[in-house]
Amino acid sequence: MANPIPNLFRAPELKKKILFTLFIMFVYRLGSHITVPGLDVVALQRQFAQVAQTFLGVFDMFVGGGLSRATILALGIMPYISASIMFQLLAAVVPKVEKLQKEGEEGRKKLTQWTRYTTVLLCIVQSYAYASFLQGLAGAVRDPGMGFVLTTVIVLTVGGVFVMWLGEQITERGIGNGMSLLIFFSIIQGFPQAVANTWESVRLDEIGGLEIIALLGIVVGITAGVVAMTMASRKIPIQIPRKVVGRGRIQEGQKSFIPLRVNSAGVMPIIFAQSFIVVPGTIAAFSSIPLVQDVADVFQPGNWAYYLTYGFLIVFFTYFYTAIIFNPADLAENLKKQGAFIPGVKPGARTAEYIDRVLTRVTLPGSLYLALIALLPYWILDIFNVPTFFFGGTSLLIVVGVGLDTVQQAQQHLLLRHYDGFMKKGRVKMRGRQRYM
Repeated sequence: MANPIPNLFRAPELKKKILFTLFIMFVYRLGSHITVPGLDVVALQRQFAQVAQTFLGVFDMFVGGGLSRATILALGIMPYISASIMFQLLAAVVPKVEKLQKEGEEGRKKLTQWTRYTTVLLCIVQSYAYASFLQGLAGAVRDPGMGFVLTTVIVLTVGGVFVMWLGEQITERGIGNGMSLLIFFSIIQGFPQAVANTWESVRLDEIGGLEIIALLGIVVGITAGVVAMTMASRKIPIQIPRKVVGRGRIQEGQKSFIPLRVNSAGVMPIIFAQSFIVVPGTIAAFSSIPLVQDVADVFQPGNWAYYLTYGFLIVFFTYFYTAIIFNPADLAENLKKQGAFIPGVKPGARTAEYIDRVLTRVTLPGSLYLALIALLPYWILDIFNVPTFFFGGTSLLIVVGVGLDTVQQAQQHLLLRHYDGFMKKGRVKMRGRQRYM
């Protein structure tokens, strides 16, 4: 199936899923433009520009500018994502959580319920912190006080739970992963404004013709590199021996492989690194101590201390997160139970050591690639002096990764429909032959 796009709306079930997903996204974007009561949005955006390089600025990108506009869905899907990551990390240190992960469908349902409760708690805490932050901005709140805080906490908490429900509805009844698609649409909604700002810079001769051509070439090259590295993997060959099945029937041995992705950690290392690298700026934004201000100035984009620290944090968190989500010992044990083995490697502990060694080597280029992708936008901004550059490291990785996953799901639906049609034709032919026999 060379080009599945013309066939997307020809499959009734897939068409229904796509239209349902687009409807949910419309509702989500509609709610992202309704402001919390009691605010002066113009004063808020003017004040918010001063903290754009803090943790709030990073958070604002994932919610489509909801924080800077103080909308009812300002928290977005991030509380649910944070709760999910929290339980992923707890599985590595809390045996009960790890046991639930391995209990199958019942264990996953219980973990999902715990994640929802944790999401509500995080929404309450984050909405209270955000309401307190808003009251500290001059002129942003028309009538500050406990009434405003209570109203904001209730509205934002309900909005956060509603966004979580929207994401679950997309996952169950739509196309793609609902949580990822909500972040995807939050990021790409800023694309038209970024293009408009770049075009304005060209019109004002801030960027020359050759520079814009070079910039477009770099954007295309970066996107192609992200796609290639997202899909790249190291295949470890495995051998499944011949065995007897049923009444003396022999099942022949098979050859397969274990794909170890070069970028197993996805975008999480960059998110973790950003959360740490903006700490000095976040503290400095709410502090007047000279030493804190000096440290924050050192860890600002444009300084090599910022670039080196940011790159080191990405490499570190790539290994850290990969070690949490990928357990070579469990994989080796599963291979041993199935009777499969890696040619030339003894089953059990030796297999786990071999997989761990290969994973460590594969993760190194993956971590360096993540660091390069995260730092490239800053260097491009320095070279071309573009006021707004849409293709940031984190946003580009999310857009490409979610886009590829969604396209693959659509292709699977079309392929299944293609095989269903083929089987129906086969059954019709068989019935036709039986009539004439």
